[in-house]
Amino acid sequence: MSEPDLNRMPVKLAPFYPIVPDIGWLERIVQLGVKLVQLRIKDATRGAIVDQTRRALDVTKAHGCQLVLNDYWDVAIETGADFIHLGQEDLQAADLVALRKAGIRVGVSTHDETELETALLVYPDYVALGPIYRTKLKIMPWAPQGLERLKLWRSKIGALPLVAIGGLTPDRATGAADAGADSLAVITDFVTASDPDARIREWLKWAADRRS
Repeated sequence: MSEPDLNRMPVKLAPFYPIVPDIGWLERIVQLGVKLVQLRIKDATRGAIVDQTRRALDVTKAHGCQLVLNDYWDVAIETGADFIHLGQEDLQAADLVALRKAGIRVGVSTHDETELETALLVYPDYVALGPIYRTKLKIMPWAPQGLERLKLWRSKIGALPLVAIGGLTPDRATGAADAGADSLAVITDFVTASDPDARIREWLKWAADRRS
């Protein structure tokens, strides 16, 4: 991958970083005041992914929210999305030069030190570490990382933004942030809540208090 544009301002992530599976969820939570959201679509046709991404861009721009598209680097280029999140396998498959030329920011998942080394070689705009706690979303091949590993990542990546993911709840949020996470990526906690909107508002209040 080519060298990063050193004149580009470093990304500043909102403390609360919800991840949603489709445009319906995205439209629902962005209207509540979410300022950073990842659209992670699984098992859809490329046409459907392009359509949802375009709709998501319209919604997020209208509400002053940053959209991060998961995995589909070519769709990001086609639709004009300016931020992509890549897992390790997707990182190997993506055309990183094309992403850089298009001015698209890149976040990368990591689960161990080898993956961290791989991620740093592409000059990411943020690094994600997970799962911090055990997660119910899917069976993970990695044991929970814990707060000590989060602190270690913080020491290794310097000022680069650090995203924590996996098993996070409002009760655990401050501990993860104090351990070095700039932003907390959350899925199951609000998607499975009895009142998802209320849970999102709880997270947003935590984020506002964190910034004040």
